[in-house]
Amino acid sequence: MASDGARLIDGPVAADGGQAGEALPPPTRHPRVPRSGGGFGGSKGPAGPILETVKLDSPFFDDKNRAFWVLQSAGWTGYFILRSLSGIANSMGLMFLVHALLLTATGYSLTLLMGSLYRRLIQMRPLWTAALSLGTVVIAAAVFSFIETWSNATFVRPDARPVGIEYLGAILLDFALLAAWSALYYGINYYLLLEEEIEQREAMESQASSAQLAMLRYQLNPHFLFNTLNSISTLVLLRQTERANAMLSRLSSFLRYTLINEPTAQVTLAQEVETLKLYLEIEKMRFEDRLRPHFRIDAETIGARLPSLLLQPLVENAIKYAVTPSEEGADIWITASREGRCVRIEVADSGTGPGAHSMSTESIGVGLANIRDRLTQAYGPGYGFVSRLNDKGGFSVIVEIPSESEYRA
Repeated sequence: MASDGARLIDGPVAADGGQAGEALPPPTRHPRVPRSGGGFGGSKGPAGPILETVKLDSPFFDDKNRAFWVLQSAGWTGYFILRSLSGIANSMGLMFLVHALLLTATGYSLTLLMGSLYRRLIQMRPLWTAALSLGTVVIAAAVFSFIETWSNATFVRPDARPVGIEYLGAILLDFALLAAWSALYYGINYYLLLEEEIEQREAMESQASSAQLAMLRYQLNPHFLFNTLNSISTLVLLRQTERANAMLSRLSSFLRYTLINEPTAQVTLAQEVETLKLYLEIEKMRFEDRLRPHFRIDAETIGARLPSLLLQPLVENAIKYAVTPSEEGADIWITASREGRCVRIEVADSGTGPGAHSMSTESIGVGLANIRDRLTQAYGPGYGFVSRLNDKGGFSVIVEIPSESEYRA
């Protein structure tokens, strides 16, 4: 435990307000880290204006139509360049460029027609998609071979006179070319479909997780709210208007904090302690001197992040089983210390005598079960949670969380 000078809070909460009645700082939220995708990234840096000009400042496949035309044009331009270089290297003359240009236009047009058909075939059963796509490639390769043979005889070798089946002389190479184009088309589209399904599943899981966290946290509020409103009503009937107004003011501050704070948000331990003080101020007006809370928070732990309102049900549980049944009340200790790479937080009470907590260990209610669920949502397996009888004759709940926790969306 740190020295008194290193503690954030040391001593019981006063019943006359104090720090707990002050406005609470809004919870700090970690920004989401953009998901890395298969694109060219953002438009930051010296290349930003150039990327914006050619519309490459966003992920490449965000606009699938644009991506298709870019890849289609780039691919067949490369085919024309390589085919032309091959002809020039083999001394086939400038007319070979006309031949290469005609073949490029043919391949470009055929693959456009194939792509239009594939958009329908990809929605069918895989067996039908594969069979019909193979038939399409065979027919397109035959057409491509016919045009290539005719072009070769017309522009490159005018003395050649192909007849009959000789027009299919280039079908093997053309089939390989179009089959490779088809494989690339299906590969990219199946990848995009898979990525879209993954994103939809992640969105659904995130929504489900957020809904579950909201449900877990909102289950804690009705019991506390009912007791507080009942106490305010009693004070009004007893004509203790000043105490009723003070209690109502603190209740409104506490509820305002819970409303502006998202159930999935994480806050610092310092913010959580301030919230607990506000909550205890309300409860202390009900129990007066019977409720004796004490805080021992090491200064090096105040920056640790944890789900908001995580500790409130632990304190509520201590009040329910230690303070309420006893005429003398009980002490409640909230302590936090650094242990290695973890922050150890303990909520303990002094109990009401031997065996007083035999029921509480079995009937912990929704509070402790919700704490476990929220810790699992926030940290996965990277947390500790222990409940046990303590040497003060009461009950303790110990939570261990990473000292530097990341926000999980």
